[in-house]
Amino acid sequence: MNTDPRAHSRVMVDGPGRAPARSYFKSVGFTSDDLKKPLVMVAHSWIGTMPCNFNQRDLAQEVMAGIRAAGGTPMEVNTVSISDGISMGTEGMKASLISREVIADSIELTAVGYSFDAVVVIVGCDKTIPAAAMALARLNLPGVILYGGSIAPGRYRDHDVTIQDVFEGVGQQAAGTISESELEEIVDAACPGAGACGAQYTANTMATVMEFIGLSPMGSATVGATDPRKESVAFRAGELAMDVLNRGVLPREILTRKAFENGIICAASTGGSTNVVLHLLAIAREAGVELDIDDFDEVSERTPLIGDLRPGGRYVALDMDRAGGTRLLAKRLLEAGKLHGDVMTVTGKTVAEEAADAQEEPGQDVILPIEKALKPTGGLVILKGNLAPDGCVIKVAGHERLFHRGPARVFECEEDAFKAVSERQIHAGDVVVIRNEGPRGGPGMREMLGVTAALVGAGLGESVALLTDGRFSGATRGLMAGHVAPEAAMGGPIGLVREGDTITFDINSRKLTVEVDDAELGRRRAEWKPLPPKYTRGVFAKYAASVSSAAEGAVTG
Repeated sequence: MNTDPRAHSRVMVDGPGRAPARSYFKSVGFTSDDLKKPLVMVAHSWIGTMPCNFNQRDLAQEVMAGIRAAGGTPMEVNTVSISDGISMGTEGMKASLISREVIADSIELTAVGYSFDAVVVIVGCDKTIPAAAMALARLNLPGVILYGGSIAPGRYRDHDVTIQDVFEGVGQQAAGTISESELEEIVDAACPGAGACGAQYTANTMATVMEFIGLSPMGSATVGATDPRKESVAFRAGELAMDVLNRGVLPREILTRKAFENGIICAASTGGSTNVVLHLLAIAREAGVELDIDDFDEVSERTPLIGDLRPGGRYVALDMDRAGGTRLLAKRLLEAGKLHGDVMTVTGKTVAEEAADAQEEPGQDVILPIEKALKPTGGLVILKGNLAPDGCVIKVAGHERLFHRGPARVFECEEDAFKAVSERQIHAGDVVVIRNEGPRGGPGMREMLGVTAALVGAGLGESVALLTDGRFSGATRGLMAGHVAPEAAMGGPIGLVREGDTITFDINSRKLTVEVDDAELGRRRAEWKPLPPKYTRGVFAKYAASVSSAAEGAVTG
């Protein structure tokens, strides 16, 4: 354990030889006294293009005030962010997963480049959260992750609406069940201000997971972006960063195998996003913790679904906060022996100690008692079979079909599939296959919310299945298998499926199969040729050349 809180910055700024560095720091307002204190990076991904991260510059001021009050010198740095909701269904969506690597790399580069002693990362939209955890694990500097908070739900005709309703409204308008003007009313209402997507989609899933895994203070994530309490949450995060630094606690000491299991339990018990599989695999790799795609199925199978949260349930993220938040969720799971209570968190308290402070709103039914669980097992299921030898991910939030058998409708990209849905060419019983959208083939493994929401909006959500080597948004619902691995671009069997082949989803048996014998698949494989790369230069080409399989977290390097 390092007992010098200035171990890193001392090398950067102390002594006659470092006079030029001090001069530069002073040119932007830092004083001699400032430079004698621990230097703490306050990183965020503010961007003026979307609501998810729009409050982060303001939160950074509160975090920095907390750091100063606790005896440190904060320095604000910025990285990038891509809005999945805005880029969904376009070429721009390919930038999203790639941005996870860029964000993690930029935090690492800045931390090393300026010899920071500690780190606070303010996160929001989906990829910023795992990127922050990846960077902390890589750097192994004392640090805290602070979630900017969920957007408030909008109100449309006396009920709550979120961005999910807009995506599904596109399908409803195409099917003729709502008018274009009604769709625009939903558009105007769904996103009333700053904050990340308002239900247990990927951002809120990962934000709550960060509390259960120990890198974020328990109870901080569910406080909404525009809630007046968020300022004090941010101030305390700044104070906490200095406390963590002074205690000498490092991220890899927090990121144990049990901590990762708690993260999976959090996601499974709330019907969280399938993206948690991809992201926790990537974080575990950075932390040097053994974690396998099959672990998600095993942990989920022993975790009851007790969070009645959208998209599979009834409530939005702010309802969870009102009900009692993550502390109440942890308390419920601990009472049933479903959670590792001895896992240490960044606050210095264990998960069990944090859960002991839970305060439940009387009569709430957002976070249910174990005996009233929506489903006895969690929402994450891993299927394997001759279509997915290395696995694929399905979210089963409680109401989905457990078996589907039907003819394959094969599409080489998301746009072609979306066009077919919009033109009503997909019919009940079909299995939509979207390939060449994996980490390498996309590249960037686009989310398919546009297609899946259009299917739901068209009234096909309960009668059609879909599989892809791409990803799904946390807002996706229905019988949808993502992360099919190996992907088509790496010679995976999904690339061998032909129009009309019979495909079977068998959830109970954990199987995803195409009813084609091995000899025929062998003949097809001999004829198969990969598509030419979609990019030959720039960040997309570099990513495609270095990215691993989705079954390994789709990491680079």
